Amino acid sequence: MKYGMRKPSLKKSLSARTTGRAKRSLKKALIPGYGKKGMGILHPKKSLYNKVYNKTTFSIFDLFK
Repeated sequence: MKYGMRKPSLKKSLSARTTGRAKRSLKKALIPGYGKKGMGILHPKKSLYNKVYNKTTFSIFDLFK
């Protein structure tokens, strides 16, 4: 598990803002419950990992907020 600052990636950031946005909007239209709160029940191991990861790491952009 990672602790501290995440290494910024321009490629991944750009992908998340373009391709990722299109995929998410398509999935939201097709799959009921996609992106809704509480869906971590379906994947408890991944949900727990993501929760800990998001609490223990931060982005360089968080320093400027």
